[in-house]
Amino acid sequence: MNQPDLGEQAISKAAEIGLSSQLDEVENLDVDIRTNPLDLMQGKLQSVEIEGQGLVMEKDLRAEELKIQTNEIGINSVKAAFGNIELTHPTDAKAQIVLNEADIERAFNSEYVKQKLQNLPINRENRPLTANIERVKFDLPEAGKVSLEADLAVAETETTEKIAFSAVPRVSAEGYSVALEEVQYPDEQNYASELTSALLDSVSEILDLRNFDLKEISLNLNKLEVQPGKMILVADARIEDFPDGN
Repeated sequence: MNQPDLGEQAISKAAEIGLSSQLDEVENLDVDIRTNPLDLMQGKLQSVEIEGQGLVMEKDLRAEELKIQTNEIGINSVKAAFGNIELTHPTDAKAQIVLNEADIERAFNSEYVKQKLQNLPINRENRPLTANIERVKFDLPEAGKVSLEADLAVAETETTEKIAFSAVPRVSAEGYSVALEEVQYPDEQNYASELTSALLDSVSEILDLRNFDLKEISLNLNKLEVQPGKMILVADARIEDFPDGN
């Protein structure tokens, strides 16, 4: 395998700095830009591969792994000579995001999401009550399956109940997020539709690819795969430009 030259190294490093500046946290981020001096002078990059681990985005959502792969890209050759990447036109790429169940559960229990799961209306023996969803347990127990369990604090009675269900995750109709369908409750239990709807809405909000959009890079979900313990999101990426860190 050819070793990257100084030009590749310089613009790869600039891209890493720019992308890192868009993240709340990142454990590791590598940008591998492939080109050669002649192509660089002509404003062409043969390919760009972005690979990161432990990326924390907005809303306290962490991705175990993110990969973005492009083909040839047109860039401003003058700026490239100074280690900067400026695209001459938007480019399309392929992206893959790996989420593990612990990180999704962490997002569920973040203050941002918990605020949306408060003061939910329920009915007990024809008595209207309000409930707050507290701790949420999120599992990916088997291929193609999601399970949720949550503690439910009923304000008026000062009691705690549990709500649990499993569902099948699918790409949502608009192509941005994951929707849960075919909801099943254990032992044929029934819960207030408001509770289930609130949890389903939270899943769609947490697993919305727009949470993973970086400055100048947007994602559109086209496939998902659930394996025990992790969820793999495959998306089309649209790169308008590379973040410059400013």
